[in-house]
Amino acid sequence: QAQLVESGGGLVQAGGSLRLSCAASGRTFSSYAMGWFRQAPGKEREFVAVVNWSGTNTYYTDSVKGRFTISRDNAKNTLYLQMNSLKPEDTAVYYCAAAAELSNWPSDFDYWGQGTQVTVSS
Repeated sequence: QAQLVESGGGLVQAGGSLRLSCAASGRTFSSYAMGWFRQAPGKEREFVAVVNWSGTNTYYTDSVKGRFTISRDNAKNTLYLQMNSLKPEDTAVYYCAAAAELSNWPSDFDYWGQGTQVTVSS
């Protein structure tokens, strides 16, 4: 059974950094686009970043450009999100997901992790 498991979340002060990981198991996702989404309390799930199957193409939502970096290691079946210069508005549950095609729409993603909490204090 295919599974995505996020880790690396936690509490950090504004301006700090965190690195999220998403470990895939049960199947290989090397041919899938992989993305990160987040959901804050009372808000809809929103796109954060996506990377294509080979890691050569990446896209970000405007609010994280220049601060977040998405990457993947297909040999380890793992996706990463390096988050720098964190702001209180980045506070949310972060989810990794896999899609057959490169997309920023949650409905296009077939596999989802359970999420990891990121809290940024001011």
